[in-house]
Amino acid sequence: MAEARVKTGLWVQMALRLGDLAGRPGVVVRRGDADAGGVLVVLRGRDGVMVLSQIRTAEGDAAWLRATGADAVEDHAAEAYIARQLRFDPDLWVIEFEAPDLRPPFEGRLV
Repeated sequence: MAEARVKTGLWVQMALRLGDLAGRPGVVVRRGDADAGGVLVVLRGRDGVMVLSQIRTAEGDAAWLRATGADAVEDHAAEAYIARQLRFDPDLWVIEFEAPDLRPPFEGRLV
């Protein structure tokens, strides 16, 4: 039986609300497909930004890939990564959070 999935638009609303509650305000930078679009999360930290991308582990579990690397990068590197991903998947959402420690306001496995 297939795993039940939450519509992306609803998940984004939840993530933004969790960010507000955690004192890590977030915004939608780009709207994607409300039902099944992927999500890129931009974390704006003290020393730069990091982009997280949704992935599935080898076991099929949901996780977040530090798509721009383990350390913060400059804005232009994050913007270039996002632009490349949007060329492949125009249905992507891009949301951004203030995250001084580069940790998302929602729970999830980071790889």
